[in-house]
Amino acid sequence: MSTKIPISIAGNLVANPELTYGESGVAHAKLRVAVNQRIQGADGTWQDGEPVFHNVSAFRALAENASNSLKKGDPVTVAGDLEFRSYEKDGEKREARRIVADTIGPDLRFGTAIYQRSAHTAVAGPDAGIGADLQASASAEAASPVYNIATKSPVVVPPFGAAQGSEMSY
Repeated sequence: MSTKIPISIAGNLVANPELTYGESGVAHAKLRVAVNQRIQGADGTWQDGEPVFHNVSAFRALAENASNSLKKGDPVTVAGDLEFRSYEKDGEKREARRIVADTIGPDLRFGTAIYQRSAHTAVAGPDAGIGADLQASASAEAASPVYNIATKSPVVVPPFGAAQGSEMSY
């Protein structure tokens, strides 16, 4: 039996996100987030409390975008459902918890970010005849200007998959 509780946290990534794909092709990113509590002592000085580590799972486009955008040490915010599971291992009853993320983003209290909309892709089956229309609209959307928060000006983003500088193209 599992219980889900809405939760949001702000912390730092302990490691780079691990992106994997399930048998059905669904992307799954595993993240580990440390949340530190600041405690003010009797003399007025601030100290770090004991960190609490959270396992976070993201799926589909959120998983791919998080693994492409975030790295170890980045301050992040996560909102989703806290999920508890009970299981048995070696005859001993255990519990595990994780956050199944609805949203993940950089914590802008500590820096700036430039938002870049990713192209939408459709999962095409063997008889999908609408793929070309979706691909054309995704290309048009990717080529449209994106607003850069830092410089307060539009930025033209090349279509997804186009080579950019020294980056690899798939």
